[in-house]
Amino acid sequence: MTDTMRFAAIADVHGNHLALEAVIADIRAQGIDEIVNLGDMASGPLDARRTMEALMALDAVHVLGNHDRWLIDRPPEKMGAWERPAHAQLDAAHLDWLRTVPPTRIHRDQVFLCHATPADDNVYWLETVTPEGAVTMSPLAAIEKEAEGISQSLILCGHTHIARAVRLGDGRLVVNPGSVGSPGFSYNVPFPHVIEAGTPDARYAILELKSERWQVTFRNVPYDHMAMAALARRNGDSEFASALATGWVR
Repeated sequence: MTDTMRFAAIADVHGNHLALEAVIADIRAQGIDEIVNLGDMASGPLDARRTMEALMALDAVHVLGNHDRWLIDRPPEKMGAWERPAHAQLDAAHLDWLRTVPPTRIHRDQVFLCHATPADDNVYWLETVTPEGAVTMSPLAAIEKEAEGISQSLILCGHTHIARAVRLGDGRLVVNPGSVGSPGFSYNVPFPHVIEAGTPDARYAILELKSERWQVTFRNVPYDHMAMAALARRNGDSEFASALATGWVR
């Protein structure tokens, strides 16, 4: 069993190649070579092609997100508003590569990787939405139930775009690194709500195992977010443009 480990976790790039480039540069500046990517790579009104080219060339461990799956499991006419513009930019080679990416995997025996929850790529785990639309932290018992059967000491997830770490009662740590490329969105399931990071920075996390205990450092990385906000606006998505410009959904 390895008693030291240090790597970076990224998630939810959503076609934002400038945010991805800034995060990768920051990871390298921290002296880190090892990266895991928790999915939702290309979908959105931005630059899916450049993002996929960068991720496919990156020496990283990848898992598939729900938005990645929607790019490959249905025809374009049945895709959502974030998939259609991304799919139009991608070649068969990009889609074939996504088909090789698993929904979950175990990294170096000690880290469990998934996009949303271990069992479902499109369910909130560490957050719960109330009928009034408030986004709150999930109860510990509910979080622990989703982690049943996982023996790894560190569990990584993405999907909600909210950076968070939860220590389970048995000492295991569940971490969402936050979103690289999408600091806000609205959604109507299970109830209408918005997710807002509050700043437009790109986000990721550094995970470090020392003396059999995991430590997490959340990083917020500035980049040319206004350029990506302008691209989202040109592509007709004013909500995504607002989130990219400010970190708030307006």
